[in-house]
Amino acid sequence: MTVTPGDREAPRKRNREVTRAALLAAARVRFAREGYSGTNVRVIAQDVGVDASLVFRYFGSKRALFDEASAENALAAEAVLDGPAEQLPSRLLATILEYDWPESAGEHPFVAMLRSANDDAIRAELSDQLCKTYTDSISRQVRGEDADLRAALFSAWLLGISVLRSVVRDDTLSRATMASVAPHFERVVEALLGEAKAGPAGATPAPGPEQPD
Repeated sequence: MTVTPGDREAPRKRNREVTRAALLAAARVRFAREGYSGTNVRVIAQDVGVDASLVFRYFGSKRALFDEASAENALAAEAVLDGPAEQLPSRLLATILEYDWPESAGEHPFVAMLRSANDDAIRAELSDQLCKTYTDSISRQVRGEDADLRAALFSAWLLGISVLRSVVRDDTLSRATMASVAPHFERVVEALLGEAKAGPAGATPAPGPEQPD
């Protein structure tokens, strides 16, 4: 049987796609654990079992690799915005207490980006994403004056919970569940957002990263 150039190209293309995807997945984990400045592309390549030159061939630079990895993480985080607006606070809490976030080493994507916030450009990107993804959406749920400030305070409260769980590894918060937090959460929501806007207790969160059964 005659092998044509097209027959040879197809496996090579598949191998490139598989290797590129593996490098991207390994980069998400490394950047989440070690931050941008603490991550070496050679280590990412070693995680995949390939030469570091492939990182530059497929992505062009370490920063381009980080940007692509962060963009996909941000899209996953933005999935929480889908669903009834009045249940948004509960869905946000669920992303912290219930989702495993395996793509970013078990940390919420924005918390993972905090490890890279010593870079000015990355810090500005994180601030922009937080405002557009969460704070702006929350501010539209506020009843009364100072909507932006109250939404920012609520976002900071949620981010603090996430940091204490995944970075500080606080035992109490690590064991916390939606059911145990719900009564206190509802009071915070009412105090900061106005009338209770947490949504019904146990409300189904918006689709997010798939969780293992």
